Amino acid sequence: MKTNKRSPQQILVFKRLIIALSILIPIVVAGLFSVKLDGYDLTFLPAIYATINGTTAIVLISAVVAVKKKNFLLHERLIKFAITLSAMFLLLYVAYHITSESTTYGGEYRGLYFFILISHILLSIVVVPFVLFTFFQGWKGDFVKHRKIAKITFPLWLYVTISGVIVYLMISPFY
Repeated sequence: MKTNKRSPQQILVFKRLIIALSILIPIVVAGLFSVKLDGYDLTFLPAIYATINGTTAIVLISAVVAVKKKNFLLHERLIKFAITLSAMFLLLYVAYHITSESTTYGGEYRGLYFFILISHILLSIVVVPFVLFTFFQGWKGDFVKHRKIAKITFPLWLYVTISGVIVYLMISPFY
C-alpha cells in the first residue's frame, strides 16, 4: 500500500478548503433558491440528475467492492468518479432550480415523500464534509483514519444518492 507524504502546508490548505466548501456549498445552494432566471427551459434536468444519483450509487458500491478485493487503484479512481458525479449533480440541480418553479408533490404518500425528501436534503448537507475529509485522509496516506471515516461516509453518501432517485421517482408524475 502506497503512502503519500504531504507537506504540512498542503495539509493545512486542504483542511481549510474542506471546511470552507462544507460551509459555502449549503449556503450558496440555499441562496440560489431565491434566484430565478427567466427564458431557460431546463425542465429535462431532473431525469438527468436522478440518473447521475443512481450512477453514483452504483459507483460507490463498486468502489467498496474494489477496496475489499484490495484493488486500491480502482477504488481510488471510482471514488474520484463518484465525487465528479456528485459535483455534476449539484451543478445541474442548481441550474434546474434557478430556472424552474418548484414542483409540488400531489401523491397519496405525502408523509413518506417528505420524510425521504427532508432526510435526503439534511444528509446531503452533512455528507459533504464527510466525503471531503474521507478523501483527504486517503490523499494524505492516512489509511487508518480513511477507513474509520469511510465506514460512516459510505452509508450516508449511498443513502443520499438512492434517496435522490426515490424522490425523483415519487415527484416525477407531478412535473
